[in-house]
Amino acid sequence: SRQRYVLGDTAMQKMAQSHVFLSGIGGLGVEIGKLGNALTVHDTKHCTKWDLGINFFIHEDDITSQRNRAEATLHRIAELNPYVHVAASTVPLDEMTDLSFLKQYQCVILTEVSLLLQKRINDFCHAQQPPIKFISADVYGICSRLFCDFGDEFEVLDTTGEEPKEIFISNITQSNPGIVTCLENHPHRLETGQFLTFREVNGMSCLNGSTHQITVVSPYSFSIGNTSDMEPYLHGGIAVQVKTPKTFCFERLEKQITNPLCLVADFSKPQAPLQIHVAMLALNHFQENFGRRPNIGCLQDAEEMLKIAMSISETLENKPQVNGDVVKWLSRTAQGFLAPLAAAVGGVASQEVLKAVTGKFAPLQQWLYIDMLDIVTPLEKMGSEEFLPRGDRYDALRACIGDSLCQKLHDLHVFLVGCGAIGCEMLKNFALLGVGTGQDKGLVTITDPDLIEKSNLNRQFLFRPHHIQKPKSYTAAEATLNINPYLKIDSYINKVCPATENTYSDEFYTKQDVIVTALDNVEARRYIDSRCVANLRPLIDSGTMGTKGHTEVIVPHLTESYNSHRDPPEEEIPFCTLKSFPAAIEHTIQWARDKFESSFSHKPSLFNKFWQTYPSAEVVLQRIKSGESLEGCFHVIKTLSRRPRSWTQCVELARVKFEKYFSHKALQLLHSFPLDTRLKDGSLFWQSPKRPPFPVKFEFNDPLHYGFIVSAAKLFATVYCVPFTEKDLSEETIFKIISAVKVPEFRPSNKVVQTDETARKPDHIPVSSEDERNAIFQLEKSILSNEALESDLQMKPISFEKDDDSNGHIDFITAASNLRAKMYNIEPADRFKTKRIAGKIIPAIATATAAVSGLVALELIKVVGDYPADAYKNCFLNLAIPIMVFTETAEVRRTEIRNGISFTIWDRWTIYGKEDFTLLDFINAVREKYGIEPTMVVQGVKMLYVPVMPGHIKRLKLTMQKLVKPSADKKYVDLTVSFAPETDGEEDLPGPPVRYYFVQEDN
Repeated sequence: SRQRYVLGDTAMQKMAQSHVFLSGIGGLGVEIGKLGNALTVHDTKHCTKWDLGINFFIHEDDITSQRNRAEATLHRIAELNPYVHVAASTVPLDEMTDLSFLKQYQCVILTEVSLLLQKRINDFCHAQQPPIKFISADVYGICSRLFCDFGDEFEVLDTTGEEPKEIFISNITQSNPGIVTCLENHPHRLETGQFLTFREVNGMSCLNGSTHQITVVSPYSFSIGNTSDMEPYLHGGIAVQVKTPKTFCFERLEKQITNPLCLVADFSKPQAPLQIHVAMLALNHFQENFGRRPNIGCLQDAEEMLKIAMSISETLENKPQVNGDVVKWLSRTAQGFLAPLAAAVGGVASQEVLKAVTGKFAPLQQWLYIDMLDIVTPLEKMGSEEFLPRGDRYDALRACIGDSLCQKLHDLHVFLVGCGAIGCEMLKNFALLGVGTGQDKGLVTITDPDLIEKSNLNRQFLFRPHHIQKPKSYTAAEATLNINPYLKIDSYINKVCPATENTYSDEFYTKQDVIVTALDNVEARRYIDSRCVANLRPLIDSGTMGTKGHTEVIVPHLTESYNSHRDPPEEEIPFCTLKSFPAAIEHTIQWARDKFESSFSHKPSLFNKFWQTYPSAEVVLQRIKSGESLEGCFHVIKTLSRRPRSWTQCVELARVKFEKYFSHKALQLLHSFPLDTRLKDGSLFWQSPKRPPFPVKFEFNDPLHYGFIVSAAKLFATVYCVPFTEKDLSEETIFKIISAVKVPEFRPSNKVVQTDETARKPDHIPVSSEDERNAIFQLEKSILSNEALESDLQMKPISFEKDDDSNGHIDFITAASNLRAKMYNIEPADRFKTKRIAGKIIPAIATATAAVSGLVALELIKVVGDYPADAYKNCFLNLAIPIMVFTETAEVRRTEIRNGISFTIWDRWTIYGKEDFTLLDFINAVREKYGIEPTMVVQGVKMLYVPVMPGHIKRLKLTMQKLVKPSADKKYVDLTVSFAPETDGEEDLPGPPVRYYFVQEDN
């Protein structure tokens, strides 16, 4: 379901009907093979020890049995998606092969195929009608290449996959061109050339239903052509973006080789794609000339490849400059293989396959080159013997990064937080890199509190259907050991957040060489980042949303931290908009979600809490009669007195709620603000974005109305512990009950309706004296009727669960939201869209998670190697467009205090005390050691010493033990200090954290 949110149902259906041919099931081929299409995997090679370090689906027994790679991986690829057919082919594919068998496929992917054969197959695919989409991809050592050819004309219906934008209009000029202005503070975020259609425009009504191409004038306005002959604009109107098809033209591989069109991934090196293009062509020619790849670390082979590259450069149209370093390192590492690089390229390639068979998203035109020169450049001084094979599963990796760095990976202690989609991919990368496999050192620690859900299976590739409802961390650990049984791994189900900070102590963090986060919870990421900064530990963070992804490297003393920058806060829907003035389907869905939470979770929880506090209804009655005010009493008694006690009463309650929510609410608003109401400036009250509501008349035969009654009645029955049967749910039974319901008549109220968009929802609604008297009467009545017994004083709160279709949660929210939308004349949303918005579901696809995790693992190698600051790269990618942008990490900022004293977020001052050490001693110690005297000392949110506060001067004589009150096992406390400003009237100057040890440590 998460992938459906990315691709949409039409693309998913096209994907299901497609058939893909994939040749070469090495390290890159198996990454592409994870994508989940009907697939034929082709390979003629047998499994070797080498494959264990590059192919996560090849095991030791495949090598001893001399299995073909396609046959060995077939059933493991098929396990990923039981709904698609996967076949294996082992027949030779060469210059003599009759290619007509490829006509049965919609897409052909080649890896580990000679350039000559790639050209031949590409020509065949391009010539078909319609063309067979062609993709070739390779990873050699530190360089990778991806090429796409989808034919002369490839039509894409949706290039971005983004939801069409809806813009509320505040004005349209009568002019040539007409200028459309958006509502204040709501930028349109459109681009010149896009198309919009209009609806609900008052005055200039001829625009309604028409489509116009726009030119952006400013962030808040755009022009649409001549409006001078139209009626004057009055008010209202919504402009909706129209998705228009786009045709992409591709050239054959033969032609593209001489004049390549490349995606630039690193704008600091715009020539890099062409330089890698030349280097990889030189490698192909070397293989053709010598029947082999260059030998590991062989300078003579590198010189030969450089000569070939120089020669090739002259034959290309732009005669690109040859980068000797790229050619040399490609030659030295060409026999090797970086599995994380294959993961990154494989993720991108898989997305291109999906584009090829679905026509969704803009395709890559036509080359993508990524190199890892940053990884090998610092290894320049290593001897060639470092890179030579040792006969184990890490030989492919060793050929790229050397044995010393391999050993550092084996001895690594890494803490992985989160075992979801990125977490699973990261564990696969750890297994292939040999992370945590050292004989004496090394350990992978993982934690994730979640259980495996069905919706996880399409992208969290370590999990299978029989794992559903098992802990993610334990299952992921077991699956990782199938890839590399030598990995040492500890798995936990702990949540990492401030509330559980004792789970992982500072001592635990200091034992970790690096922390990797694979979370979608921003607050948890910020918390982990703060722990990494406090304990001087590197952190690699990443995340995805649909086809978008990012990676960020945080290295002590070199880079800024995750907390150094803040994303803009999520825009909240104003309370008055939710309560009375929805303008978009998102508003009605949130309203329905809030109604669910209030009716079926919050109120039942408060009800139970109240009756856990007070032992009986009689005791409560006695106390309120004596004038005592019991918090929440009025609402609890109201709930008790109206408690449904049968299925009939649950249905009746649902019918009454229908009338209240979708009829009386509209009538009340129109009573408070009639349609002709005007504001002080003379403008209409009911104009965009405010939409006047109209009461919905209940119709039993309307599926939406009926759906609300049934779903609401079932939920009321659940919370009030009322049993019901299948017969109770029949239309006949529901109709009989509904027909007998006496629906309360509407009575207008004079309550003030909140219209201020800045006002927040009140925490408490005041209870009048009349309400209190009524509560006493209702409780007395319940007691006399024997309807306040112990069983009546309990409810069953419901926790919202979006992924269980049988529980009716999304059914209720969909029906309630769409009825409210109907009341306000808002376009409704189907159940699938409602589920995404109400459940705050983050769209996800395996392609982006694979790419992101590969990039994280590449940065991990640099962190382990203690590389300089300029080697690290952050990345942002959007595989839909597609873009991939590498940037250097942000250099850590230095804060000046004064007199040349400064600090960064990574600095921590240290003071060692003793048992009788006073606060004054602490302040003097800071001054003597660091040359500046603190004027304020704070511990967390507790102010230990602020001179202007009463009594704080006396604290100078108190011992630190008495002030801080540490637990018996606490060796230190982290404090924050500030310093007096240079000029009076200015704010105090902040300082770095100061770790105060209660006693001098032996070391």
